[in-house]
Amino acid sequence: MSTAWQLARKRPGELRIGVFGGAFDPPHQAHIALAQAALTQLDLDVLHVVPTGQAWHKARPLSVAAHRLNMATLAFEGLPKLFVDDREVQRAGPTFTIDTLTALQAENAGAQLFLIMGADQFAAFRQWHCWQAILKIAIICIAERPISASATSQFDAFNEPENRFLVLPLPLMPVSATQIRQKVASSNAELLTLDTLVPAPVARYISLHGLYRPSLSSSPK
Repeated sequence: MSTAWQLARKRPGELRIGVFGGAFDPPHQAHIALAQAALTQLDLDVLHVVPTGQAWHKARPLSVAAHRLNMATLAFEGLPKLFVDDREVQRAGPTFTIDTLTALQAENAGAQLFLIMGADQFAAFRQWHCWQAILKIAIICIAERPISASATSQFDAFNEPENRFLVLPLPLMPVSATQIRQKVASSNAELLTLDTLVPAPVARYISLHGLYRPSLSSSPK
């Protein structure tokens, strides 16, 4: 990957914009670790964290968009150069990454865009709407953990130059949003502890609004 990193080096005067999208249902510690790695390793000027609006590819319904946006704001608060971008939750109809990237490209002429994703997202990347166009707009940056299947081995499925892909090394963090939702749904509310999985403000928000407990869920305030 040395060639890819060399070609992706920051050029004088270049604006570097990261885009990190996802359901964030809820945002957790691994999301934060990936955002920090992207900001540092890619020398980004700004990282847009973009909660998904209407997720066409999700079999399950997502939590209310306002809840996920609020939790993302709480989770990433304090990280420098990071902006929680609500454009997808405001957009009508299905959410497509290509639309977000195209809009950012139009808003920031000449900027280099970096699309940040987990290895699981990258495994399904060729199912994304207009994935070939995404490759032409942004450099794809994949999180890779020590025991995961190597992201570099998945590049062979693409007839694209290697310099469109970068790997972001991350420490092993065995946490997922699915795991957190299941833990909340199956736990006694009074005994539930999430602080090791999500930031404390997010844990409090989940408890306050009864999220992931269908009978207790409330509208965001």
